[in-house]
Amino acid sequence: MAGWSDGYWWSSDGLRLHYRDYAGDASRPPIICIPGLTRNARDFEGVAERLADDWRVICVELRGRGESAYAKNAMSYVPLTYFQDVEALIAELKLERFVLFGTSLGGLITMLLALGNPTRIAGALLNDIGPVLETRGLDHIRSYVGRARDWPTWLHAARFLAEAQADRYPDWELDQWLVYAKRLCKLTPSGRVVYDYDMRIAEPFKLPGGETGFDLWPAFRALAYAPTLLLRGELSDLLSEETAAQMKAEHSKLEIATVPRVGHAPTLDEPEAASAIDRLLKRVTAKGK
Repeated sequence: MAGWSDGYWWSSDGLRLHYRDYAGDASRPPIICIPGLTRNARDFEGVAERLADDWRVICVELRGRGESAYAKNAMSYVPLTYFQDVEALIAELKLERFVLFGTSLGGLITMLLALGNPTRIAGALLNDIGPVLETRGLDHIRSYVGRARDWPTWLHAARFLAEAQADRYPDWELDQWLVYAKRLCKLTPSGRVVYDYDMRIAEPFKLPGGETGFDLWPAFRALAYAPTLLLRGELSDLLSEETAAQMKAEHSKLEIATVPRVGHAPTLDEPEAASAIDRLLKRVTAKGK
């Protein structure tokens, strides 16, 4: 199993933020992994461990998640602030060129980073996210985000998630739900299992336009400079096939890969996802020669 070290940086408003650093080949551009709305650095454990022998993989924890500090102002839990926080990390680590893996919200941040300075991006993965977010998927997310839960054991948490999200991962066995629970949740000092994020992240998200608040197409078009992979769950309720097709029409270097029997969002551990990621990274290395 690949090892990692803890890293920390500071936001412009004084929050101590956390990332996992899997040290790999320093001659290649590092991969920055940015998770979804309720997720953390553990979300990328599988793909990071698989790639870490050949790539440096930096798994970010956004403010209010995992070991990153919770914000004093809940209205800072918005994409533009997350974008600024990641820019601060890039500056702190003096990264001149990098690959971005963005899942859901992380993909929105990936597009914003491209809009800011596209030539520094060596490659990009958008995991089940695009410039158009389907209302059905957004409503689904709003139905659960910010609702605190706790369980006496990991098994109880896994069984709850299996029941609540069976439509996303209909073929999963209990051991997969246990892995998922341990990525999404944490153990409290009192021995209860709870979600590993600040419940207040839901406050701005539930406001009108709170999911983005701006037109994402210009940000997506900024990725045209880089090899880009769009990964879509076959059962996704957030990214439609129509939006994926429109993205392909806008970006000649875009590869679209579909993960069968998976909703929002693929874990990146699926064989189809792993193969597509390997193809993306081959394009990155070929372009860098």
